Amino acid sequence: MERRAEGRRFDLKLGLQLGYWGAAPTEGFVELAVEAERLGYDAVFTAETWGSDVFTPLAWIGARTSRIRLGTGIAQISARTPASTAMHALTLDHLSGGRVILGLGVSGPQVVEGWYGQPFAKPVARSREYIGIIKKILSREEPLTNSGEHYPLPYEGEGAWGLGKPLRAITHPLRRDLPIFLGAEGPKNVALSAELCDGWLPLYYSPFRQEVYADAISARRPGFEIYYGMTVTITDDLEAGLAPIKQHLAFYVGGMGARKRNFHRELMARMGWEAESYEVQERFLARDRAGAAAAIPDEFADEISLVGPKERIRDRLQAWRESPVTGFLLSTRDQTELRELAEILAD
Repeated sequence: MERRAEGRRFDLKLGLQLGYWGAAPTEGFVELAVEAERLGYDAVFTAETWGSDVFTPLAWIGARTSRIRLGTGIAQISARTPASTAMHALTLDHLSGGRVILGLGVSGPQVVEGWYGQPFAKPVARSREYIGIIKKILSREEPLTNSGEHYPLPYEGEGAWGLGKPLRAITHPLRRDLPIFLGAEGPKNVALSAELCDGWLPLYYSPFRQEVYADAISARRPGFEIYYGMTVTITDDLEAGLAPIKQHLAFYVGGMGARKRNFHRELMARMGWEAESYEVQERFLARDRAGAAAAIPDEFADEISLVGPKERIRDRLQAWRESPVTGFLLSTRDQTELRELAEILAD
């Protein structure tokens, strides 16, 4: 759906990514979402790690807005049972008048096993089963049962009383087709999003290397959305503009995962920088964060972002318009920048 605001038109949808809170709630996040709606932004997304949850801030925002879509980006599947997540989504969808996008993701083994106390094994199979249960709940066609390995319903395993009963949601969902997006990096999980879901939330994507994910998303249906978390930096100093992006990449590629299994490093390798990905990881794990950032190729940081003078950004937007990406999720905490980004990215 095309959004208009103050005479501007966006051919790529614009979303606001508020992320998760740090040590304290993000100041002014509701006002920022209200301004995003006024400017014609399509959606506002929140996130969760091991602190603030993903749904409550959206409820706060939903009470102050009327049109902007409310996305979880992402709700970690190990944080809640599938039924609990479905309850959260259908409740918020009613309260907001049908504006919820349910973004799901597996997170990583450090968080899943260290924080939630759940096994990380078979993430693709778990995701498939999880999504299937949520769809059954939202369809409300029959009492809920599931014979899968990961979320058997009714539960009849160790400690069960044997009294479990298949149930149907008391509350009728406002939308049986409430959109489900999947945050995914690995080709199999991305392919799962194209097969079962309404959208995909990629971590890193380059319109200049579309072959990396071309096969994985080839089965996507009409209307499938790809909302990419885009960093936009307006500057005349390209090197300085890329520096914080390289630092961020070094942290994820080098430290957000185990030495032998880091999904972010593996993605960087699939995108064409395998040797560099190992160098970044080695330097980061050796506590050389500056060296790790320096080992990130400028080309990598530049391809996954929009950095430079306004003219350069507008020129490079064409590659994104020719890609499967349908929208950008922009991270900002400043209303002036929110307006400036809307202006530069407008058609």
